[in-house]
This record gives sequence, structure tokens and C-alpha cells, in this order.
Amino acid sequence: MAADENDLEALGEENNVPRESSFQGRLQLKNFMFKGATNGSSSLEPRRSQRLLTPQPAVPGTQRSSPSKSKKRKTQIQSPEPENPRTSRRKTTTPTSTSTPSSPSPKKKRSRKSTSYAPPSTYAHLPHLPDAIASNLLILTIGLNPGLQTARTGHAYAHPSNLYWKLLYSSGITPVPCTAQEDQTMPARFSLGHTNIVARPSRNGAELSKAEMDEGVSILEDKCRRWRPEVACVVGKSIWESVFRVRHGRSLRKEEFAYGWQEERMGVIAAGDGEEGWEGSRVFVATSTSGLAATLRPEEKERIWKILGDWCVQRRKERQEEAVADSKEVEELEET
Repeated sequence: MAADENDLEALGEENNVPRESSFQGRLQLKNFMFKGATNGSSSLEPRRSQRLLTPQPAVPGTQRSSPSKSKKRKTQIQSPEPENPRTSRRKTTTPTSTSTPSSPSPKKKRSRKSTSYAPPSTYAHLPHLPDAIASNLLILTIGLNPGLQTARTGHAYAHPSNLYWKLLYSSGITPVPCTAQEDQTMPARFSLGHTNIVARPSRNGAELSKAEMDEGVSILEDKCRRWRPEVACVVGKSIWESVFRVRHGRSLRKEEFAYGWQEERMGVIAAGDGEEGWEGSRVFVATSTSGLAATLRPEEKERIWKILGDWCVQRRKERQEEAVADSKEVEELEET
């Protein structure tokens, strides 16, 4: 019994002794290690796989090709195979965007619809614009006709793109900035008024006929005779063309027109039959203030309006001096 226990103890001691590690009976990695040249000399040749170096049995019916032929064969294999006619036709018609980036298409400008004459019944539902006028005005501006925005609001030159109120202030005709809502206060505040050659509203001047514009010339003459403004400011070349056509019976030639002061007057009253004559209102042709009129640059419009503005500033100053002198004379007469 004791002998058996001694044998077990000896066996346990042998199992506890560490043994050298070994891969015997398993995958032998040393067989796959690179050993270099066999003759002991250093070689710079690249390592080759053992699998490629070992000769492989040839398959019957096939022939081993040379490296040059294999390259050709590879290029032949990489070439595209014949496609279905339907798919090839579809590919040729559709452009490929992967080769070159497509340039952005140019932004198309929004074209306005061409307009022509529109009868008065087209905008008969819109009210006419009342004149802002009084006697002995410094300037009476004569516009073409009310626009749709002006007719809806009931105030002159009410469209945001219209430059009328901006040019009045920048030229000095009004000493402070004004808005369309103040149009009826202009005669009392600054001795300025406004009217139109055609009373009915329209979208633009193309919807008016020359006949109705020519009919409005006589109405303008009567207004100048009645209210007698010092200056009749024609706001736009087309209005003056109508006045010239009615007076001379022909169209205004290009070389005959120039913006600014004109030699002719409006509302002239001939003396006779016990009626006192009147020399009429001076005529100043200014540029159109409409946002649709783009024949002149904004700075060019301001330059032309500034000519009238300088005259207005000087004439307003003279009127104030005349009013002071008149008041002094009245005071002297009252004292005597």
C-alpha cells in the first residue's frame, strides 16, 4: 500500500516537470520558412512561392502560353463583350456625366409678355385718379396715365418701382422726402401739382392708343389756361410727342427732340376781345419715372431732373422774398 503511494508521488512529480514545447504531430511551420540561397551566397532574387516553383501536371488538351501571349490574352479578356443591341442603343443615347462635369445651364431671364392696345373696358372696374392741382403752381407735372397700382390705391405714382417721388427729392423740387400718400397735399405745401394726359388706367403705355393721347392734349391746354402754373413738366418723351403731333400735324423727328426746356409753351391765351392775354406755362420735358422705362441710366435721369430742381429752388426762394416784400408794403399802408 505504501509502495503504491510512493509510485503515485513519483508519477506526479514527473508530470509537474516542465517539458520543452514541440509542434511534433502538428503543422510544421519550418517547412514554409524562407531559407535563401542554398550555396550560402547572398542573392537579391525575389522570393518565389513554393507552390509556383513546383512543376504542375499539364492538363490534356491545353497548351501553356508564354508571358507575352498571356498579356495579350488578358487584354482580350478585359475588352467589353458584344452587348445587346437594345442596351447599347440605350447607352449611346444617354449622356454620361462621370467623364466631365456638366456646366450649369445659364439662368433664363424672365421675359415680359408683349402687350398691345387694351380698350377702356379692360380696366373699367378701376377708378380714375383725381388731379392734385391749384392756381399759381410752381410746377404742374403731366404724366402719361395711372398705372394699375396707382388706380387701386388712389395715389399718384404709387408703384414701388416708380422713381417719381425719389427724383422730386433728389433734384430739390421737394425739400423733404415725400410718398404717394401725400400727393393731395403737394399744392398747399410745395406749390406742386400733377395730372395726366390720359385719365383711364392701364398696365403700361402700350395699352393706350395715339388717338386718345392726342385727344388729351387739348385737355392739358385748358388746364394750363385755367390754373396757370409757371412750368408744365412733361414726364416722358411720348407725351411731348403727342403735343407736338397735334400742334404741327406730323411726328417729332429724332433730331428735333431734346430733354429739358422747350421753346414752346402750353396754355397760351391770346389777348383780344377784352380778354387779357397770358404767355402760357413754360415747358420742361423730363424723363419718364416708370420702372419699365430703362432707356436711360438712373444717374442720367437724375441729371435731367436736377435742371428743373435748381430752377424750382431758386424760384421758390424768389417767391418767398416777394411775399416778404408784399407784406411789408401792406404794413406800411396800414400805418399811414
